[in-house]
Amino acid sequence: MIDKNNTSHMEDIIDKLSPMERKVIPFLPSKIPSLIEKTGMDEVSVLRALRFLESKGILSLTSTDRIVIDLGVNGIYYKKHNLPERRLLVLLEQQNHLSLEEAQKLSKLTENEFKVSLGVLKSKALISLTNGKLSLQATKQELIKRSLEEQLLELLPIEKEKLLPEMLLALSNLQKRKDIIEIQTKSVVDYHLTEIGKQLAGKEIISDSIEEITPELIREWDKVKSKKFRKYDISAQVPRINGGKRHFVNQSIEYGKKIWTDLGFKEMTGNMADSSFWVFDALFTPQDHPAREMQDTFFIKDVKSKIDNKKVMENVKKSHELGISGSKGWQYSWKEEIAQKVLLRPHTTNLSAKTLSNLKKEDLPAKFFAIGKVFRNETLDWKHGFEFYQSEGIVVDPNANLRHLLGYLKEFYKKMGFTKIKFVPSFFAYTEPSVEIQVWHPERKEWIELGGAGIFRPEVTAPLLGSPIPVLAWGQGFDRIIMDYYKIKDLREMYSNDIKILREKQGWIK
Repeated sequence: MIDKNNTSHMEDIIDKLSPMERKVIPFLPSKIPSLIEKTGMDEVSVLRALRFLESKGILSLTSTDRIVIDLGVNGIYYKKHNLPERRLLVLLEQQNHLSLEEAQKLSKLTENEFKVSLGVLKSKALISLTNGKLSLQATKQELIKRSLEEQLLELLPIEKEKLLPEMLLALSNLQKRKDIIEIQTKSVVDYHLTEIGKQLAGKEIISDSIEEITPELIREWDKVKSKKFRKYDISAQVPRINGGKRHFVNQSIEYGKKIWTDLGFKEMTGNMADSSFWVFDALFTPQDHPAREMQDTFFIKDVKSKIDNKKVMENVKKSHELGISGSKGWQYSWKEEIAQKVLLRPHTTNLSAKTLSNLKKEDLPAKFFAIGKVFRNETLDWKHGFEFYQSEGIVVDPNANLRHLLGYLKEFYKKMGFTKIKFVPSFFAYTEPSVEIQVWHPERKEWIELGGAGIFRPEVTAPLLGSPIPVLAWGQGFDRIIMDYYKIKDLREMYSNDIKILREKQGWIK
């Protein structure tokens, strides 16, 4: 028992000790694994108790990163059922002089395991292969002795620095084989006692203080009201509570949608899989254009889509073959079966084409937007993905001009947080004139391209609307805007769903 009359400071500390802390103190300064064993508490509870003791100045915690060698998926299996080479040795000990085919079949090893086993055992001169027959060369003692690789599996998990030189060689050999070994960097927690801690360490601290108010306690209040309540440190850190919230990508999309709706736009929606007619043909993209090839686009095999709007289809066909509204067209034979092919949309402009085809003159002027997922056959890396979000918009107005287009885009990007914006003349297949939107990146100290825009060509608008009414149009990669806002360097981070990252991300500033 400890004398509680030492000092007022020591009394104050003792009065604040929780049951977990009092359970740990008698076994200080034991190492953490020993504390877990002696207290009967799990690792999380012991570490929590140590952090509480640290906050009271009883000890100081340290954390060191250590390289830990552990079992992989195959390693767990091999530790229980032996390495493939051991299973082959056991078989040859029972049935010597087997052919390769017989040995693989009887050992029940996969082709890869069998090849590896042959290589390992031949390198150690434990077997020989003569005239297509496997022969055991190992002595009785060599058969009994476990290999360094087998010994290493028995030691795992272990810190790398604790391995002997010969075990490092065994580690190198096992690393060459799939999923036997896992190497991880883990934080190893340790502690040392302060002067106060040294006075308390190893002593049993008994407290009759009341820990909490319960219904039973209230019913027997006359019996317990003279007892002391344990003191609580109201300045102590408590576990952080993370409430549920929308994914930051979804928050960004909602914010983008709000910008367009505040500007008077209506939202366009549609299926992610659509016909080539709406994705390409309606946008005056010729049927032999490289963008239709498999290397750029995800086509859905053996699926066709019926084109219901025959009038628009005939107008589009004429636009391609002969031209329309002063255009010469592409001068080729347009085929409906090519237009019926179904694919995952590589852009959201198919929504604009469908919307235009359903408009009547009395609906004008009209403004529409979409923020949706699109798909491209790209190699996945830090800046490319095979699916991403695009922001799309159209303004249909007989009086619309290029200055209106630049004004809409400038307002959108300003609300998305970009202050320096410029427009550069460019070329896009179905708009003329066309511009490229660039914004100034203060960290990179350069202009970066975020999307394209322009006025739809008459070959697009005349077949869909019935006359070549000016249509302002734009399409930007929305993921790039999100990456810049959240300072994300790798596109894949947006969809990795790391819970720590998701908790730290804040919504857009409204």
